[in-house]
Amino acid sequence: MTIALDNRFTRSKLRMARLKVRLRTWRRERRMTQEALAKKARVTKFYISQLETGLRDNPSLPVLRRLAKALGVSAGELLE
Repeated sequence: MTIALDNRFTRSKLRMARLKVRLRTWRRERRMTQEALAKKARVTKFYISQLETGLRDNPSLPVLRRLAKALGVSAGELLE
């Protein structure tokens, strides 16, 4: 039981670590500022900054969908 919980926790943390890298990479590839992405995704610039630095993790599904749409990718791609 403990091992299963540890594995789920580890997978979740890895997914969020990849999210912050992908988010920043795709935003920069599209030559978008944090402010521009925030506006398109209807979140704050501070929220984008927190996601990209790992200070905030586990965004809600609606936010993930809006971020993905703003970047022109699927929500699944953000989490792969």
